[in-house]
Amino acid sequence: MTNVTAEIKQSNGITMVAKKVSAKWFGDKNVLSFDAKGIKKVLSNVGQSCFIVRDPNGLIGVADRLGTDDPSKLTSMELLATVPAFLPSQLGDPEFRKTYGLQYNYMTGAMANGIGSAELVIAMSKAGMLSSFGAAGMVLSRVEKEINAIQKALGDKPFAVNLIHSPSEEALEREATDLFLEKGITIVEASAFMDLTPHIVRYRASGLSQDADGKVVIKNRVIAKISRSELAEKFMKPAPDPLLDQLVAEGKISKDEAECARKIPMADDITVEADSGGHTDRRSLVCLLPAIIALRDELQSKFQFPKEVRIGAAGGLGTPKSIFAAFMMGAAYVVTGSVNQACLESGSSDSVRKVLSEVDMVDVMMAPAADMFEMGVKLQVVKKGSLFGLRAQKLYDIYEAYNGMDEIPEKERGSLEKTLFKDTLDNIWKNCVDFFNERDPDQIKRAEDNPKRKMALVFRWYLGLSSAWANSGEKGRELDYQIWCGPAMGAFNKWTKGSSLENWENRKAAEVANHLLTGAAHLFRIQSLEMSGIRMHSDYKHWEIA
Repeated sequence: MTNVTAEIKQSNGITMVAKKVSAKWFGDKNVLSFDAKGIKKVLSNVGQSCFIVRDPNGLIGVADRLGTDDPSKLTSMELLATVPAFLPSQLGDPEFRKTYGLQYNYMTGAMANGIGSAELVIAMSKAGMLSSFGAAGMVLSRVEKEINAIQKALGDKPFAVNLIHSPSEEALEREATDLFLEKGITIVEASAFMDLTPHIVRYRASGLSQDADGKVVIKNRVIAKISRSELAEKFMKPAPDPLLDQLVAEGKISKDEAECARKIPMADDITVEADSGGHTDRRSLVCLLPAIIALRDELQSKFQFPKEVRIGAAGGLGTPKSIFAAFMMGAAYVVTGSVNQACLESGSSDSVRKVLSEVDMVDVMMAPAADMFEMGVKLQVVKKGSLFGLRAQKLYDIYEAYNGMDEIPEKERGSLEKTLFKDTLDNIWKNCVDFFNERDPDQIKRAEDNPKRKMALVFRWYLGLSSAWANSGEKGRELDYQIWCGPAMGAFNKWTKGSSLENWENRKAAEVANHLLTGAAHLFRIQSLEMSGIRMHSDYKHWEIA
């Protein structure tokens, strides 16, 4: 160390003399890097501490170690800063990792119809990350088959299953809850909920108990995906008394379970979903995430839960910078979606993966959702290379304009049968009857004397199958592919340009996650330099010293 005397003039005009300590780095001259390539390499090795130095000529470089075994190579330079090692596993709230038995605070969100496949879930769990199986939209027999495969492959390793709110098909939500409880699923990702239902409350309350100290022991954990503060608040509070009382009266949960449920929040974690693929309100993450964190803090202060609800981030996360930004805003964990659909393990088809690899940030649009068609709910899809979005909107416009299929003008009807359905609407209705008699017969009963409801089911046939066609790569239906996607996909494609990940055939979900997290950890190290008054330009050549 050397002492440097400096004069500091204060605002009141008084001059102070202070001693500034100038540190020295001592080490092997051969480990010093002053070129951009070498500097980038050292800083990118996030698991190794490094040192920012300045030579007598003012040139700034880095060294990845101190000292040397060879005295003839020993040199010294001015030490500007020490950059500590920072691993990807250090990003986010350690309680999230501890609760779910993970290595990283990273989750792949559920993508319906098995796009969030068993293969994807297994790969991510084995890599130390949480993944949610996309059970929404699938018949229960297949869901059970896939859960069996996941449990066989993973044993005690963690994974989640999606429980989606189904306002138009309440039986699906109820039966899915029954299945998850029967199969011992202890983590669900609750999505598309507009209010709490008896089914999600039953899942949360089932198996609750108290230990010898009176502390509530949670069996079934809920990760709720939301995009509105009023809904987040419902999941941050205990289950409502009327729903708990109803479930007790029906024998669905015990009185003890109900009492335990009154002492804990409905969810362990809240995923704040911004501009994502699929169901989305296209909110801004930089506005929504801080607001939900503030709401959590307010409710935690009121209820004083033993463990506060953790807040994660989703939507628009497709690059290391966006991942880093989410963590810096206070996200306990991050959730990716669109980028995983383009990976080899997803339940999508190679045709879709190729389309996704070419998507830019502007190549997405909103289109009517199959599961909430009558309510006018929309989801975000790819518009490049597909006419699904425009055709789906056309169906909704017709649904709004007429009270039944018989009212549709003959020319309009003929166009629909020729271009979209490629069959008569009457034949499509027969297909709907066969489908719902197996899945949910009540849907057919409700439509028998309701022409508008019947028309909705026929239109939903197209909306539902368009996703299946995309997943299977149905030939001749390419223009009808419904591909759920957000702008994160375009950002990811730009980031991977020129790398091995540019080619969709090289994209594996765990590898993508590791690149994103390592990149975010690297950015944390760069940010720590800026906080110490040293700014390095993106070219790794130019520096600014405060």
